[in-house]
Amino acid sequence: MPREITLPDGRVCILRPTAPEDAGALIRYMKETSGETDFLLRYPDEVAYTEEEERMILGRILDDPSSVMMVATVDGEIAGNCSISGHGARRKVRHRCNVAIALYRSYWHMGIGTAMMAYLTELAKKIGFTRMDLEVVAENARARALYAKCGFVESGRLHHAICLDDGTYHDFILMYREL
Repeated sequence: MPREITLPDGRVCILRPTAPEDAGALIRYMKETSGETDFLLRYPDEVAYTEEEERMILGRILDDPSSVMMVATVDGEIAGNCSISGHGARRKVRHRCNVAIALYRSYWHMGIGTAMMAYLTELAKKIGFTRMDLEVVAENARARALYAKCGFVESGRLHHAICLDDGTYHDFILMYREL
C-alpha cells in the first residue's frame, strides 16, 4: 500500500504504513515537530515514550482494522505522519473516524499534506467509514485551508480547547468530511 509522490524539487516522497521499526525515528519526529509549532497537542517534553512502548503502540495500530497510521518519508527520513482512528465499535459511531496529521516545517508547502489527506480519505472509505472528523486550532489558517481544499467543512467551535504554557487559550474549529 505504499504510494509515491514527486515533490516540487524533484525528490520522491513515499507514503507508507508505519511499522514497529519506526519507533525511534517517530519519537524523535514527535519531539521535534512539537517544538516547531504551538498548533500540535503536545510539547516536546511530553513525548516520553520509550522505543519499546512506541513499538507496542505501532503494533496495536497495525492490528486494528479501524486504524491506519502512515509516515511520509523523503530520502529515507520521516517528513511527516498522519492517521485515522475509529470513534469506536458501537454501532452509533462506528461510521466515523478521527484524522490527525503533522509535518516537519521544512516540508510545508510541498504537497505532502494534500497527498496524505487524499490517501487517508481513500483508506477511510476502504475501511468502511462514511465520515472523517478533525479538530484544528482556530489560528492555524494554513491547516484550515488544507482541510477545506480536501473537502472538510467547519461544523463548530470548541471554546478554550487548549491552553499554552504562557496561559493563552485557543479554540478548536471542528471540521468533518462526508465520504
